[in-house]
Amino acid sequence: MGAAEFKLEQSRGVIERYREFLPVSDSTPIISLGEGNTPLVYSAKLSARVGRGCDVFVKNEGVNPTGSFKDRGMTVAVSKAIERDARTLICASTGNTSASAA
Repeated sequence: MGAAEFKLEQSRGVIERYREFLPVSDSTPIISLGEGNTPLVYSAKLSARVGRGCDVFVKNEGVNPTGSFKDRGMTVAVSKAIERDARTLICASTGNTSASAA
C-alpha cells in the first residue's frame, strides 16, 4: 500500500471501512470524524517479557478524535440515530462515551 492509498484508507472512517459488517444501509447518513485506523505499535519490552518468540503490538486508540476507542461505536450509533430522524441523543456516561457522543 502506497502513501496515497494509506492516506485514503485513513480518511474513510469506521463505517465506510467496515460497512459490510455493520447494521448500515446505503441510505444511512455517515457521521464520522475519521475515527479508527489507529496504529499498531510494536512493543519490544512486552515482546521480551512474553518471550516464546512472540512479537507484541499494542493498539494506540488514543489517536481517535476524542482520544478513546468509544469513537468507533459512537459513529455507528449517531449515524443510525440521524437515519431515524432522531433530534436528541442521550447516553449515560461519566466520560469517554459522552465525549464521543458530543
